[in-house]
Amino acid sequence: MWQHAGVAANSDCIFCKILAEEIPSERVHSTDRTIAIRDINPQAPLHVLVIPHEHQPNAAASAVADATILAEMVSAAAAVAEAEGYADYNLVFNTGPEAGQTVFHTHLHLLAGKRLSSLPA
Repeated sequence: MWQHAGVAANSDCIFCKILAEEIPSERVHSTDRTIAIRDINPQAPLHVLVIPHEHQPNAAASAVADATILAEMVSAAAAVAEAEGYADYNLVFNTGPEAGQTVFHTHLHLLAGKRLSSLPA
């Protein structure tokens, strides 16, 4: 394990590498404990990932470790949506491979600008 911003990170994790600025990203927002970056494969006109600095494998693990981080992530997503001019948006946590999670570092998808047909109404 190595450190970024004083928090243990996973050396194999792409999001930890983005947080450590070892891999470039288009950052659109940051706080002391989160960053928001544009998704490299957007599924909507606005598709941003909100990523906490602390490495946890999924939202459930983050909630156990520090439930306040989830509220901070939602707040960051709302700030990005407002800055981008969207009042209506989706927030999605994928937890586990069967749910579509491919990077096992907690992250929140902010999607706006189109109705997502695969989500329940």
